[in-house]
Amino acid sequence: MEADWEVEIGAGAPIIDALWAGYVDLTTAPALVKLLAEVALLPQLEQALLRLNDLRSPVWTAKCDVWPIADTNDLDPDELDASVEDTAFAWCCYVDLLPRGEQWSDAAQAVGFGRSICGQLQEIPFRCCRADLVVRGATMSPDELAVGITAYLTACGATEEAAKQVLGQALTALTDALCRQSAIE
Repeated sequence: MEADWEVEIGAGAPIIDALWAGYVDLTTAPALVKLLAEVALLPQLEQALLRLNDLRSPVWTAKCDVWPIADTNDLDPDELDASVEDTAFAWCCYVDLLPRGEQWSDAAQAVGFGRSICGQLQEIPFRCCRADLVVRGATMSPDELAVGITAYLTACGATEEAAKQVLGQALTALTDALCRQSAIE
């Protein structure tokens, strides 16, 4: 599976807002996952969010989204390890990940975590998808800034259903890698 990481921290860079008005705390109310509109678009997201917000997970989620790519002409088949035919349809999702406790006290620790996850994903012989992990600042409370990771997944296929199926499989692979990470550290 194609996977890479980058850092976007600094003036004007997007941040993860754990305080946003639509936040649903799945760590204390996991049953609310069924109410998320994104789960209706990508059913595999339900299990991923439940696992990522479980107390045994090294992370918890602040926000997610799922959407189709309207114009797939801009997709690079090489970046998705796909044939041109397999880029006819594409879907994306992202999940904002925040650490439990003091796991990432600075960007360097989050980068190390992201590198490890990307290394695990790159070992998976899986085509037509990629993961991009972006280390960025995060607002945890009105007075607390921290570091988080936005995980972007892109998947493609010859049909819309094929693209969504690959996206679901890529999300499961990412979730597996993230949940394994707690056992590694």
